Amino acid sequence: MGAAELGPADRERSWQQLGSEQFDVVVIGGGVTGAGAALDAATRGLRVALVEARDLASGTSSRSSKLFHGGLRYLEQLEFGLVREALRERELMLTRLAPHLVKPVSFLYPLTHRIWERPYTAAGLMLYDTMGGARSVPGQKHLTRAGALRMVPALKRDALIGGIRYFDAQADDARHTMTVARTAAHYGAVVRTSTQVIGMLRESDRVCGVRVRDVETGEETEVQAHAVINCTGVWTDAIQKLSGSRGRFRVRASKGVHIVVPRDRIVSESGMILRTTKSVLFVIPWRNHWIVGTTDTDWNLDLAHPSATKQDIDYILDQVNTVLATPLTKDDIEGVYAGLRPLLSGESDDTSKLSREHAVARVSPGLVAIAGGKYTTYRVMAADAINAAAVDLPGRIAPSITDKVPLVGADGYHALVNQADQLATKHGLHPYRVRHLLDRYGSLVHEVLAEADGKPELLRPVPGAPDYLQIEVVYAASHEGALHLEDVLTRRTRISIEYPHRGVECAEKVAELMAGVLGWNDKTIKREVEVYTARVEAERDSQTQPDDQAADAKRTAAPEARQQMLEPTSK
Repeated sequence: MGAAELGPADRERSWQQLGSEQFDVVVIGGGVTGAGAALDAATRGLRVALVEARDLASGTSSRSSKLFHGGLRYLEQLEFGLVREALRERELMLTRLAPHLVKPVSFLYPLTHRIWERPYTAAGLMLYDTMGGARSVPGQKHLTRAGALRMVPALKRDALIGGIRYFDAQADDARHTMTVARTAAHYGAVVRTSTQVIGMLRESDRVCGVRVRDVETGEETEVQAHAVINCTGVWTDAIQKLSGSRGRFRVRASKGVHIVVPRDRIVSESGMILRTTKSVLFVIPWRNHWIVGTTDTDWNLDLAHPSATKQDIDYILDQVNTVLATPLTKDDIEGVYAGLRPLLSGESDDTSKLSREHAVARVSPGLVAIAGGKYTTYRVMAADAINAAAVDLPGRIAPSITDKVPLVGADGYHALVNQADQLATKHGLHPYRVRHLLDRYGSLVHEVLAEADGKPELLRPVPGAPDYLQIEVVYAASHEGALHLEDVLTRRTRISIEYPHRGVECAEKVAELMAGVLGWNDKTIKREVEVYTARVEAERDSQTQPDDQAADAKRTAAPEARQQMLEPTSK
């Protein structure tokens, strides 16, 4: 069993391993499906390597609605199998696999039609409540208009005639994905970010590995493997081209935009799910904020940096303001993020109706591709991908057991929650700080706090981002694989969307904290701050543009943190 650390020393060792060892499986892509596939393979006793061109969860897996949910709207599309599967996964996450990261969250479904809507919605929610097996969240609760308005005073009185409250679950998607990858490393997987696949190795008609480039140094090496699994989401087609063989399916990118506003701008005890003419809009509680989204539009431009436009933001504000007594304005927005859903193409021209089912194909001997699906069902997708690769592996492989493997930090979490006050006293912290740490690291909290031994200043808040402690920045670089300022400000923490300055005010201090772990000099610190600041300015600029083309031009003008990237970033 390996170490769960993804630090600088591990990075050097893993490069040597990639170039010298024979792997059963190489997984391309450090999103949740790739990390899940690496964990699935490692816990079956396979020798596995995971390579990611940028950072863990740097694409779709850090830009979702941050929900583990069955998907109420998929019930309406009669995708009962998908909903049942997703609800089972939600249950597993809440109870066994990641109780430290995945939490119940309530939603109000406002009713607007008399007679038919309440029984129709209640029937759907009854299915929802019973499909997922053992239930770890409360069932639906019916409310009168007065009851719904007491729960959500922010709603206009004429926006509803009653409501139904139901529960789903949520998680910080980027943190969850990184924890899956660390768990894979814990069970022996070689996990390496900033490692770009630039070619496939072939032996006659079969794929037998990949050629990779370290995008921090420009070094290249060859990785030998019995099977290669393409888990690159919206980049599936681009990686497919490297193999020289024709893919079995195509992936379409659908852009989803969310805005983040302060908690006090919407007075409510519950999240909301609102029907729109095109799809649904979520208002999701997020610590001291609300996340409001999402949009659903085709995207054919830069895959690495999808851009939100003025039109996207206006659409979200218009939709949510139809029901709010006090409308949100652009001045209320603290953060904006845009992500791309990898949808299987060919089913419909309307992206909101494309299936969220996933597809797995053995594209050629030694090469498997997986695409589609949704964040919630990543574990099932990962198991399917490894099963598909089994034909290329020597000997019989064990069945998947990841439904029984808690993520690192899960074991002992509940006991530590009960001991939060003692932990707080021991380290001189407020108990709410300890609870914040427990919900991000679980039982790894001891490892995090140990980094502050002899350095009590690290237990102070990050200047400009007081929700986070300085020790969390140090730990991100020493244990969680963060290599650049953007990795910490946008994924290890969520400073880039939770504060109006989007991380610029604390960029220098965070870079200095990372420098101590990663060995940066003053010149590197300066460059990291400049690159991050340019990124924020480009994103702000893109969000004032009228259309995708103009927004994309503004966003792609910003420099890359990973300077040695060779990958074409558009389809």
